[in-house]
Amino acid sequence: MKKILVTGAFGLVGSDLVPALQKKYGKANVFALGNKTIPKGFDGQLVKGDVRDISSLSKIIKKHHITEVYHLAGLLSVGGEKNPDIAWDVNMNGLRNVLELARDYKLRVFWPSSIAAFGPTTPKKMTPQHTVLEPTTIYGVTKVAGELLCQYYFTRWGVDVRSLRYPGLIGYKAPPGDGTTEYSVHIFYGLLRENKYACFLKADARLPMMYIDDAIRGTLALMAAPAKKITVRTAYNFAAINFTPKELVTEIKKLYPTFVGTYEPNPVKQRIAESWPQSIDDTVARRDWGWKPAFELPKMTEVMIKGLKKKLSI
Repeated sequence: MKKILVTGAFGLVGSDLVPALQKKYGKANVFALGNKTIPKGFDGQLVKGDVRDISSLSKIIKKHHITEVYHLAGLLSVGGEKNPDIAWDVNMNGLRNVLELARDYKLRVFWPSSIAAFGPTTPKKMTPQHTVLEPTTIYGVTKVAGELLCQYYFTRWGVDVRSLRYPGLIGYKAPPGDGTTEYSVHIFYGLLRENKYACFLKADARLPMMYIDDAIRGTLALMAAPAKKITVRTAYNFAAINFTPKELVTEIKKLYPTFVGTYEPNPVKQRIAESWPQSIDDTVARRDWGWKPAFELPKMTEVMIKGLKKKLSI
């Protein structure tokens, strides 16, 4: 039986991934690593530690006989710009620690890359799998370096590490953070609490997005694929939908006609958004392991509102 460790277990991805892994492998076999942010009433196996401390990670892996790691811990785009040194330390040293232990203990690893690996010189529309990677944020720099590091550990030592370039992810279980694409989560809180929202991006800032259920399903599918099917050891392009803030407002207004969406672009976040692609070509992922998204914008909007209303008891 697999024994799985999830770092960054209580962030946007982990909040949905951990329950999915528990359902698939049993709560006794999934260990959620928490550091500073641990929600009350977590139902599962909880371990505490810091991904920058390789000694504590090693002890956890040995104690619980871990066979697979989903390494999600990291600082996102805007948070990284506020603290570049910490972003490098957490994102790069944390990943290297996991890869070192994966080599030593023969672990399979999932690590998320991001559309932040792209930059202003990358083709904006249907960005290809193999393209220019010249990001302008420290978050993006750590993603490019991380992709290459993952590939190195695979080619040098045979570590079975797999990765996806996540687009902007939308979910309601975890509180929204300060990522550039997370206006698409904040907007639903604004809708339900005040019936209005002032977006920190311009109305026409088109970005690749994905509902969290698609992201979790794709992540599990990638990890379940036979190793011989995996042809990309940096990170796969991974796509579902793309839209602008204005298009999301329009979709919400179909359900809540009095909702008011306005735009107050933040210079830093807008600059980051403009450096990223508008749409992604994920042909290689579809070919290699059968990726196919299930959520379009209307369905995602309805599910987000329903789920968040339940969470907020509205």
